[in-house]
Amino acid sequence: MSQQFNQPQYKIKTSVLVFIKGASMPVVLYVENPQGLYNEILETMQETSNKLIEKNTLGPVKKIAFFSNQISCVALQDEPYQV
Repeated sequence: MSQQFNQPQYKIKTSVLVFIKGASMPVVLYVENPQGLYNEILETMQETSNKLIEKNTLGPVKKIAFFSNQISCVALQDEPYQV
């Protein structure tokens, strides 16, 4: 007879990683709509003018501001967490 083990339940949360020129680590942003923020930053990076981006977030970083010409890369990351 096999035993039933309670497997931990996992959910996935998505964060936005913003790589700033000259910084060794990316800034990890937790927001309600990560895909929307990703698209917004990507569009801003493609513009020729320098623009200040200021956002409120849900994670340890509560508010952040950076210039669009200082962004070297932006990415989405899925993170599993135990419920």
